[in-house]
Amino acid sequence: MDILVAGGTGFIGSYLCRALVEGGHDVTALARSDSETPEGVDLVVGNVTEYDSVAGAVAGRDAVVNLVALSPLFEPKGGNAMHDRIHRGGTENLVNAAEAGDVKGFVQLSALGADPVGETAYIRAKGQAEEIVRESDLDWTIFRPSVVFGEGGEFVSFTKRLKRMFAPGVPLYPLPGGGKTRFQPIHVEDFVPMLVAALEDDEHVGETYEIGGPETLTLRQVTDLVYEAERKGVTIVSLPMPLAKIGLSVLGAIPGFPMGPDQYRSLQFDNTTADNDVVAFDVDPEELTTLAEYLGVQ
Repeated sequence: MDILVAGGTGFIGSYLCRALVEGGHDVTALARSDSETPEGVDLVVGNVTEYDSVAGAVAGRDAVVNLVALSPLFEPKGGNAMHDRIHRGGTENLVNAAEAGDVKGFVQLSALGADPVGETAYIRAKGQAEEIVRESDLDWTIFRPSVVFGEGGEFVSFTKRLKRMFAPGVPLYPLPGGGKTRFQPIHVEDFVPMLVAALEDDEHVGETYEIGGPETLTLRQVTDLVYEAERKGVTIVSLPMPLAKIGLSVLGAIPGFPMGPDQYRSLQFDNTTADNDVVAFDVDPEELTTLAEYLGVQ
């Protein structure tokens, strides 16, 4: 197949592009600027927020994968309105271009909890983007993963950045709410084959999959694992959520500070699956890579 991967030079995109090339597909990565691509992957420059800059790149492909995304962990430059511009608006442009360009398949990377009227700008924009995809005439598949980790990802470094923000230079680590927020991390090399399968097998058309890893971990457990892997001791203390709310609201008003009220709200709900849909891809959840295994502490 001839496949365009929007966001193909990013974390998940680079892994997916390599896997697709290894599977014998013709692959083009769409990126905002001239970037390095994996061997065998072509590059086209375009901005998903501008229809005219992506329409030509999309037209005539067999399938498009939309991986373009902002992180929910940090407030984007330009404010939370950027979630709507990129996640909803960018998806709308890609879908419209795909329909106009006789593209058949469309794979959308969404997020657990995506909801058009959700609690955060990120979740709302992801939910509205899903609506656009579902209402299209394309053969679509939607993925809602929990956090994806691996080489080049941000999830592990996120815990270290929290430490620098809340308690720089001291051995204490105040986690909002004691780090009770739960995640279901999945390794990128376990996740990418499912994206490939959705492109290659029509049985996944019209499906929305909630995808998680083999275990549920609290933010506190993740933090413990990260520091254990670095052989560093850290004492975790609970930062009451009301104080975290005040702190992030105040600090979020400071230019350059990477978190704000939306990130506080995101830490109030878990990032886990109700039913782990990896089984739809003949995958046994217990055989997936754990975060501890990846970090080398198990």
